[in-house]
Amino acid sequence: MKLKMIGCNHRQAAVEFREQLSFTAEQAREALAAFRNRFPAAEVVLLSTCNRIELYTGAADGPIPDDQDVAGFLAHQRSLPADGLLDHLVHLDGPEAIEHLFTVAASLDSMVIGEAQIISQVKQAYELACDSGSTGPLTHAAFQAANHVAKRVDRETSIHRRRVSVPSVAVGEVVPEFFDTLSDKSIVLIGAGEMGEETLRYLIDAGAKRIHVVNRSLDRAQEIVGRLAGTAHPWSDLDALLTKADLVVSTTGATDTLIGYDNFLKIHEARYERLLLILDLAVPRDFEHSIGDLAGVYLYSVDDLQSACDHNQQQRQREWPKAKSIIEEETRKFVAEIHHRATGPVIRRLREQAEQLKQEELKRLMGRLQHKEEESAAMQREIQQSFDRLVNKLLHPPLASLKDDAAAGHRGGLLVALRELFKLHDHE
Repeated sequence: MKLKMIGCNHRQAAVEFREQLSFTAEQAREALAAFRNRFPAAEVVLLSTCNRIELYTGAADGPIPDDQDVAGFLAHQRSLPADGLLDHLVHLDGPEAIEHLFTVAASLDSMVIGEAQIISQVKQAYELACDSGSTGPLTHAAFQAANHVAKRVDRETSIHRRRVSVPSVAVGEVVPEFFDTLSDKSIVLIGAGEMGEETLRYLIDAGAKRIHVVNRSLDRAQEIVGRLAGTAHPWSDLDALLTKADLVVSTTGATDTLIGYDNFLKIHEARYERLLLILDLAVPRDFEHSIGDLAGVYLYSVDDLQSACDHNQQQRQREWPKAKSIIEEETRKFVAEIHHRATGPVIRRLREQAEQLKQEELKRLMGRLQHKEEESAAMQREIQQSFDRLVNKLLHPPLASLKDDAAAGHRGGLLVALRELFKLHDHE
C-alpha cells in the first residue's frame, strides 16, 4: 500500500505557520490540478482547515512523490522557501497515515475533541478531489472508510454528544430549562462576531424563528443574517428589543459593561416582570451582575456555563479509549483488505496460468484416447479430476504462504517473488 500523509496541525505548528500554508477552496482546486500535472501517477486529497493542512497522496500501483517532493510542491503553491519546510511538517506512511486519517475524521485529533465540523470538512476535501479528478482507487477506499469510521465512533460512543463550547451549552442545555420551544420566542442576539455567529447557528438549529441581531456595525449584522437567518438592527434599537425579548444572548467584545443596573431598570419596568433569560457570554460581562436579582430575570454569565463545559469535556475524555479502539480495529481491517486486494490479481493470474498448462496437457492426452469411445469418457473424467487435484496441490503451498505474507503487509516480498518466478507480470 502506497499512501502518505504530509502536513501540519494545531498540535505541532503555530497558527502563523498554518496560515501561511492554508488554502481557500478555489486555491485547493488549483493545487489539486497542479499536483496531478506534476505527479500524474499519484492520487491526492488536500484537507485545509483553520487547524490543519494535510496532503494525502497515494497510488494503488506505481510511484508516488516522496516527502521532499511534496514539501517542495507545498512551498511552490504557497510561495514559501522550500529549504527546511519539510522539518516543520508531519509525514506518515502506510498504516500510520490511515490511522491518522481515521482519527481526524472521527474528531479525536481536533482542538476540541468530538467537534462536529471536521467530518464535514473531510467530506468536502474528498468531494473536491473527486470533482478535480485527483482521486483514485486507494484514496477512494481510504476516505470512504474514514467516513464509515466516523459514523461508527459517533454511533458507538457518546464522544460527540457532550456540548463543550459555551454557546452550545447555553443554547442546548440552559435554554431548554426555561422554554419548551424557541419557535414563538422573541430572541435578541447582541454582537455579530465569531461567537455571535456560532450562537446564531445554535439558535437556528434549536428552532428559533424570531431572532433580532444587534451590533454596533449594522453592516456586520446584516452580513451574518443574510448568510444565516434573523433580522439585523442598529444599536439604537437595543432598548426597545430588550423590552419585548424572551431570551437575550450577549456576545460582544466590549471592554466595559454595556447594560448597567440603573439603565436596565427602565426596561424592566416596561416588561411588567415577564420572564427574561439573559445569557451573557461576553468577557468582560455585558450585563451588570445585579440585574439577575430583579424579579423575573434569570442572568447566566460565562462562569456559570464553564463548569458545564468542563464536565462535558471530561465525559468526552472518558470515551476516548473506546473511540480509539474502534479506530485501531478499523485500521487493521482496512490495511488487511488493501493487502488482500493487492494479492488478488496475482492469485488469479497464477491460477489462470496453471489452468492453461493443464488444458494444454489434457488436450494432448484426450486426443490419444478418442479412438476408444466407450472407455474414453470415464477415463477422461478421471484424468480431468487427477489434473485438478494436481494443480490444487501444486498451488496450495505458495498461495497459503502468500496469504500469510499479505496479512503481514507483504513484508516477506512473496508477492513480488511470485510475479518474477512465474512471469505473471508479462501478461498483465
